[in-house]
Amino acid sequence: MKNNISTLFYLKKPKNYATGQVPIYMRITVNGARKDFYSGKTCDPAFWNAKSNRMSGTRQEVRSFNNYLFALEKQIDQIHSDLITNGRDVTAQAVMNRYLGLDEERPRRLVEVFQDHNDKVEALIGVDFRKPTLTKYNTTLKHLKNFLLYKFKLTDMEVSRVDNHFITEFSFYLRAKGGCANNSAVKHLKNLGKIMRICVANRWIGFDPFAGHKNKVTKVERAILTEAELSTLTTKIFPIERLQVVKDVFVFCCYTGLSFIDVQQLTRSEISVGTDGIAWIKKRRHKTLVASHIPLLPVALEILERYKDHPVCEHSGKALPVTSNQNQCVAGGSHSTSVRAI
Repeated sequence: MKNNISTLFYLKKPKNYATGQVPIYMRITVNGARKDFYSGKTCDPAFWNAKSNRMSGTRQEVRSFNNYLFALEKQIDQIHSDLITNGRDVTAQAVMNRYLGLDEERPRRLVEVFQDHNDKVEALIGVDFRKPTLTKYNTTLKHLKNFLLYKFKLTDMEVSRVDNHFITEFSFYLRAKGGCANNSAVKHLKNLGKIMRICVANRWIGFDPFAGHKNKVTKVERAILTEAELSTLTTKIFPIERLQVVKDVFVFCCYTGLSFIDVQQLTRSEISVGTDGIAWIKKRRHKTLVASHIPLLPVALEILERYKDHPVCEHSGKALPVTSNQNQCVAGGSHSTSVRAI
């Protein structure tokens, strides 16, 4: 359907009019339907040109008067274009309401929508989301706020202003000012992309600004331990107890395939002996919530046995005394062996 619009100004004389100034009304017509409202100006009929919809004359005050009417027409045209761009119903009533500030739905703002999304994620932690997921979205929102302040000197902006140029500039900012490597920047852009798809679904904008926008992830080559290196690390004894514990936890991860967070959360109750006489780990993976049944190999069993009486394990019911700075300690410990830095 074509959303053709036309406007005109006319004098609306009151009943029993005799002389003097008359209110100027503006008429908006969209697809044959029309709405009229007071323009905020008055004019003496003797100086009104009905053909040009303007006041007659060349004086400065007349030019200023007519410039006001011209600016009003331009504002109405912009509102009409915005409604089309944002996928809203385009009617004379909608255009007039937007101009008069009577919109039931004010334009949505980017930070506001993003924060509302994050609040919902937080409310569903433990149900549909994990806390690290919320942390990632909050980090993206933090970068976005900094970008708006840096680039536009704004704390928020309408979602309709997000376009391909905005995305390109935000991508550059993440890398140049936000301290993000390529893959981190891509993840933040994907998070923003989700927010924009929410806006499209709710008809707050009429198109997805990420359509056709491609982000290329850089392939990361991760070092893999050889069997000899793993054997060296397994038999290595560290003189510092803290490093020894960290090393054992890392080796346990290697022999079970569990991630650090899965081992950190592993409890004794999730370890049991099956009908086959083999000890098994039966737990849901932290990231995917998928149930896993993992047989315990001799090295992993030996590590569990070593720490069964550890105070941390006895107090918490955890299988191993995992520390929060595990990765840093493993990297440091690898320097004391012939194993490459992990």
